[in-house]
Amino acid sequence: MTIQDFGIQVATAQHVDYAPIITDEMAQSAKARGTGIAQRSPEYVANKMLEGKAVIALHKDGTWAGFCYIETWSHGDFVANSGLIVSPEFRKVGLAKAIKHKIFELSRTKYPDAKLFGLTTGLAVMKINSELGYEPVTYSELTQDEDFWKGCKSCVNYDILTMKERKNCMCTAMLFDPAEKAIDADKQKQENLEKMTKKANLFRRIEAAIKSFGQ
Repeated sequence: MTIQDFGIQVATAQHVDYAPIITDEMAQSAKARGTGIAQRSPEYVANKMLEGKAVIALHKDGTWAGFCYIETWSHGDFVANSGLIVSPEFRKVGLAKAIKHKIFELSRTKYPDAKLFGLTTGLAVMKINSELGYEPVTYSELTQDEDFWKGCKSCVNYDILTMKERKNCMCTAMLFDPAEKAIDADKQKQENLEKMTKKANLFRRIEAAIKSFGQ
């Protein structure tokens, strides 16, 4: 079995029947890890599909394989790629990474100016986020939208979050800031230009020295 055996696409109305299976697996996976996760109802997940704010992976035989969805906060200034889940029978073939890349692309298309963030306890997810350009940040750099933090109430670690006054918890916060990435890209271009200019000047001096020596 390889990643080529799966189709990863933006979820639509034709996929809403998978919602109960997806939410059941989310709950079972969180229970198995003992880390806790904000629970979502089948109706909530189905609505994300209808809004075009979710990505689903299906095996070539039509079996559900993975899922992830988009949430927006602070009037669209912040976007989270949430609920990443892969069916146990299809793990370890690279699906999680492929789904994360697909939902990241969808988020950047729908909300190009928004900051993308995530809270996770999974090392694999942290690694994928890092590859996408996310960086670890403090909770204070995340959305302060109360509705977002209310979503943590169903997590087994919610008491820790409140005790820490939302400054930290068991999850690691990671952020992708498109504005900062643009600045970094401009700096890199400038540095590359300066390097090319220095090399060109060096070649000209060498060429002049060779001509002078020949005379």
